[in-house]
Amino acid sequence: MTTPAVPRTRIYAAFAAVYVLWGSTYLGMRFALETMPPFFAAGGRFVIAGALLYAIARRGGAPPPARVHWRASFMVGGLLFLIGNGGIMWAELTVPSGPAALIVATVPLWMALLGWLFFGNGRPGFRTFAGLAIGFAGVVLLVGPGEIEHQVNPVGALVLIFSAFAWATGSLLSRRLPAPPSALLGAAMNLFAGGVLLLAASLLAGEWSSLRPETFSLKSWLAVVYLVVFGSILGFSAYMWLLKVVPPNRVATYAYVNPVVAVFLGWALGGEALSPQMLGAAAVIVTAVVLITSAQASRSAPRLNLPQPPAARVPQPGERPSAV
Repeated sequence: MTTPAVPRTRIYAAFAAVYVLWGSTYLGMRFALETMPPFFAAGGRFVIAGALLYAIARRGGAPPPARVHWRASFMVGGLLFLIGNGGIMWAELTVPSGPAALIVATVPLWMALLGWLFFGNGRPGFRTFAGLAIGFAGVVLLVGPGEIEHQVNPVGALVLIFSAFAWATGSLLSRRLPAPPSALLGAAMNLFAGGVLLLAASLLAGEWSSLRPETFSLKSWLAVVYLVVFGSILGFSAYMWLLKVVPPNRVATYAYVNPVVAVFLGWALGGEALSPQMLGAAAVIVTAVVLITSAQASRSAPRLNLPQPPAARVPQPGERPSAV
């Protein structure tokens, strides 16, 4: 029995969600953090999104998860959200946004390397390596040499590297750990678990003692609502589903596309400048994505082992042919 092929339109829609929606979260997070503390805002966002998604999945007929599924969710959620997302937010207190984006863009490189060495994904081919290198160069061009020359706190830089490593590890590990049959329920559990861990980190960081909800602006509240619905529920669900049906190197191209989307949205909605250098970087990054995607397409195409019809048999003399 063969597994039916996943419709291409569904894969394209999921990639569009991860590329565009996650790219838009940069602007949403900027609006939210204008009046909200970082760990509290991030943790609240993921807990709310996870709880809503969990209710939707259960109402849709998903069976209740087992205890082993929750253990796996806290492991994956800790890597993706507590260390990955939380580490990036903490590091940006001391590292300029340009170098921070450059370091975080190493996620596809970590995915390719870890997938090859520890997760049995096979050695990436020349075209994949070329696409990864070109995409990284595109992010360097997008950031600009002026940003790289800024003084970077070494501790913050190490935290960013570890955050990228943790996100790649959590993404690959999610393909191996026990998960509920419903992909939607699994995404909800990962979001909720990561949000709980971030809220615990917020408490330990002393954010709760200085919370002043009356100072939160309407703009920040609307940004959180957008992040919950579009960044977490739709975007993360699409990401987790893609990890199940598409090679991880291909999924990881979001790390190159998101900065491009963020730059264009910042120009269109945030009044930020758009330079020829940014346009050139966008072209380079799109080229890298095409390389990686085309390299994986032929390797990931499902092979249908259809049963072959029996060879025709010539009736022997005096033998009546059998009915078809």
